Amino acid sequence: MEIIEYGAKYFNPLQTLDCGQIFRFEKSGDGYFVVSGDKACYVHSDGVKTFVECEDGDYFYNFFDLGRDYAEIAKKAAGYGNPLLEKSAREYAGLRLLNQQKEEMLFSFIISQNNNIPRIKGIISRICAGLGEKKEFAGKEYYSFPSAAALARAGTEFFKDAGCGYRDKFLSETAARVAAEGLEGLDRLSTPDLKKRLTGYKGVGAKVADCVALFGFSRRDSFPVDVWVEKVYREDFGGKLLDRNKISEYFTGLFGENSGYVQQYLFYGKRQNL
Repeated sequence: MEIIEYGAKYFNPLQTLDCGQIFRFEKSGDGYFVVSGDKACYVHSDGVKTFVECEDGDYFYNFFDLGRDYAEIAKKAAGYGNPLLEKSAREYAGLRLLNQQKEEMLFSFIISQNNNIPRIKGIISRICAGLGEKKEFAGKEYYSFPSAAALARAGTEFFKDAGCGYRDKFLSETAARVAAEGLEGLDRLSTPDLKKRLTGYKGVGAKVADCVALFGFSRRDSFPVDVWVEKVYREDFGGKLLDRNKISEYFTGLFGENSGYVQQYLFYGKRQNL
């Protein structure tokens, strides 16, 4: 067992896990049981320090982006002159962007479209239980996220039975393609080209592509736009555009390489009624 310690001001487990970037976590005791790929950890905080208990410290150090200075990121975000952003960056400075697995993010966000978080979590849990490998950490059982090959072999009926609805064909077809081609070659693409390539997969529109780019490929110059961010755009930036792609371009034009961090502060702040 390894234990990573980090200052709680810039690593708040709830803020980090509750902002729509991850679906495989659950409340456990005073903290959270978190699963990524085939690994698990327990993260909790006493308000002064945050602790990550795990068996692979290097993996979770990178997963929680602990090598990056979020004090500087929060300071930059607060300095853009927007009241909501300034308040959110101050109140939720403990929110960190996660470095997650590409395949897991691709399939998870296909499931997420036109869906709510409890249902998304339930579908992903059933898929993992049906196709993943049973594992154990700290006395708790969990299942690894299945490989694209395992997802491809499952067939459309499996996804329908898991509650995926119309997404069943998207998952089956995309899994077959990823199993055959892999995603490794996408790393070399610029962010605009990456997002364009991602929208070539069944079930991936612009918003899902932005989420996969941001949370799976760590492209911090991505800015996903959903109903909450659209609300931010209209109410807090006085925007008049109707096309979400154009809204995303507007925000990336404003925030550049900091877009992903700003998006999460704005999204979370709006949801928390700041």
